[in-house]
Amino acid sequence: EDVLKLQRWTEILNSPKQVRPLFRHFRRIDACLQPREAFRGSDEIFCRVYTPDHSYVTIRSRLSCRVGEILALVREKLQYSEDQPVLPGNLVLVAVTSAGEKAVFRPSDEAVFTTLGVNTHLFTCEPSELDSLLPLPEEIHWTPGDSKLHDMSAEEVANQLVAFDWELFSCVHEVEFVCYVFHGEQSRWRPLNLELVLQRCSEVQHWVATEILQCQSLPKRVQLLRKFIKIAALCKQQQDLLSFLAVVLGLDNPAVSRLRLTWEGLPGKFRKQFQQFESVADPSRNHKSYRDLITSLRPPLIPFTPLLLKDLTFLHESCKTFHGELVNFEKMVTMDTETSPPHLQTKAYVRQLQVIDNQNLLFDMSCKLEPKDT
Repeated sequence: EDVLKLQRWTEILNSPKQVRPLFRHFRRIDACLQPREAFRGSDEIFCRVYTPDHSYVTIRSRLSCRVGEILALVREKLQYSEDQPVLPGNLVLVAVTSAGEKAVFRPSDEAVFTTLGVNTHLFTCEPSELDSLLPLPEEIHWTPGDSKLHDMSAEEVANQLVAFDWELFSCVHEVEFVCYVFHGEQSRWRPLNLELVLQRCSEVQHWVATEILQCQSLPKRVQLLRKFIKIAALCKQQQDLLSFLAVVLGLDNPAVSRLRLTWEGLPGKFRKQFQQFESVADPSRNHKSYRDLITSLRPPLIPFTPLLLKDLTFLHESCKTFHGELVNFEKMVTMDTETSPPHLQTKAYVRQLQVIDNQNLLFDMSCKLEPKDT
């Protein structure tokens, strides 16, 4: 029996197919603490697909599989589901955002998992049920309360942001940029890892707004504001311009920038520092301030990816510049061997941010904190 067990473990360890849950769909602590590896189209992942009543089936499929294959797997699961006594007819696959917006996929679409937004989920239904699809309840409700961020140092949070960004960015091959910009929907394969980096940029922006707007105490909101400005400064110092600008843009969210009482409580030194950061994010004169900053830095660095893609649309030669920025980037990745509970807690928190990305909901939260007449 022991020999059989040893043989079984040997087979598992030597197996070329390892199921790697996609970080956007599963928030398990043990999975999120593992170093991020590059995704390939042949990788297998687990994903939930919801039905109109918000029940779901969990499927296992290749990352690059077509929508038609996903629907076939869903139908097979539903066939054996006690909650689905009658097998549905013609099914469609739909992405539903937290704001209720819907996008119906074509059967030939591939690798749709990585195209989903921060709080967007896959639904399946018959065409006649499209209008009945609603976001998941947890995506449209919020609970005010103190943030875990209060108990974490800005230095530790910034370090974890930078480390995770390097892991994500190091998974992106230069070819993915070319395919994303120049081939679009005509590409034979999707730039899976690049799309995850773009998702992360959006996620960090909404994380900043979510944390501030969930905080009911004015003094604590001011503390969070100071902490985020310090986090942005530390990310900039470590040449992670992705998280640096994502944090700045999160603070510039209209639902946050309108909090007059909160911003007035900020010490003058922090206001001045944030104004300098805003100037870097200023898009005027073709993002001159940002470009001046990039020119002053020596690689390796993590550029602000959305702007890099914009440049690549117009400048084919930017690919060479980009490659130069990544030379020896591995030297920037900090060895992360700390295993103390507080460290692991911060690491898990940064890698599985809980965010609200519905702008209407964020604005409602803002108005409840500081009504327009205050």
